[in-house]
Amino acid sequence: MSDRWLWATAADLGRGIARGDVDARDLAEVYLDAIETHPDAGRIYARTMADTARAEADASRARARASVRRGPLDGVPVSWKDLFDSAGIATESGSALLKGRTPTTDAVLLARARRAGIVSLGKTHQTELAFSGLGINPVTATPPNVNDPEAAPGGSSSGAATSVAFGLAAAGIGSDTGGSVRTPAAWNDLVGLKTTHGLLPLEGVVPLCPKFDTAGPLCRSVEDAALLLGMLAASPATDLAGASLRGTRLLVLDTTGLGETSPDQAKAFAAAIACLEQAGARLEHRALAAIAAVFETAAVVFAAEAYGIWGETIEAHPDLMFPPVRERFRSGATPTAAHYVRAWTRIEALRRDYAAATAGFDAVLTPTTPNMPPSVAALLADHARFNAENLAALRHTRIANLMGLPALTLPTGVPSCGLMASGTPFGEARLLRLGAAIEAALA
Repeated sequence: MSDRWLWATAADLGRGIARGDVDARDLAEVYLDAIETHPDAGRIYARTMADTARAEADASRARARASVRRGPLDGVPVSWKDLFDSAGIATESGSALLKGRTPTTDAVLLARARRAGIVSLGKTHQTELAFSGLGINPVTATPPNVNDPEAAPGGSSSGAATSVAFGLAAAGIGSDTGGSVRTPAAWNDLVGLKTTHGLLPLEGVVPLCPKFDTAGPLCRSVEDAALLLGMLAASPATDLAGASLRGTRLLVLDTTGLGETSPDQAKAFAAAIACLEQAGARLEHRALAAIAAVFETAAVVFAAEAYGIWGETIEAHPDLMFPPVRERFRSGATPTAAHYVRAWTRIEALRRDYAAATAGFDAVLTPTTPNMPPSVAALLADHARFNAENLAALRHTRIANLMGLPALTLPTGVPSCGLMASGTPFGEARLLRLGAAIEAALA
């Protein structure tokens, strides 16, 4: 057995299993042992699924020996955010309101992964009901940030990110409604893919805002993201061979009108886009009127939908929730049905404006987050600061959610600083190829 496996990409582990260099059961045991012995594993995993993982690994090993592997990730161990239903295993979405909730069937995406031969290690901690971008959850657990144990890990897929960043899963499957895959991926130096809304089925996924909820991977490479998306979509993975930045047109979004960007994030982003230009990309810098305008509607549509789903459950036992998250839900009680309809009419018009303004560009680039991971203790002590940092953490990421786009975050090489590329609706294949070229340029 090799501890080096803990830091390999999912793609490399899959290739090792195919060659016979890696035994799927041994690989599962290495990860399970790492989880068992890691001092912060209880802050990352809500619950492990050791018996399930061993059974799945044994089946994968038998398939490998018989040369009938189900795909490139057959036998690779992954983690699941605690909102993907798993038959017979509690799925609580990080909330005391759902304590003991145990589904009888798997989420469609989990079932697809099992058919592809994936090994499921367990369910990871998250923000309560997935409604915060900071990853802080004093009700269940707050995972540590890989770059600073005192800092917020990013959320809401906090455990999904940290399970990979700390070598406790080869990849994590999370969800993204306003930035919940990309923020924790960026703050823990990972690749994170937010998929187009509607691309992946969400039956069996605990909802937050069904008109915005998406699922996606957090992983160590763009190749991993492509393979994991193929697995979740039950379709062939995007071919990344020959991906290049030469001849690409990239729009660098001027975000100064949206709010302040920290000097560290700005410096890392500037260095990253300079690398892309050196690799042959053509960069244009501009602001987009549709972005500032759509933010005026964001609070209405997100909060109203979230409270519409969860309001009755929350008000039955409000004291079970962390107050800032509870009050964020309650802000959705104010908008009327007319406000909601007007907001959606405005969003649809702004999506058309955005599409026209970005036509001809291969992607739109921003820093993944404008802020660095803040101190957990400071946020717990000052709820006003919690709210401000939360909105900042999601300021850039929620553009893709509001505009209905896929988006990919990649590490810049500067700790907790990500570069985000947003594509076109259902343009994941094109975005992943661009991401592979960006990844190579930043290496």
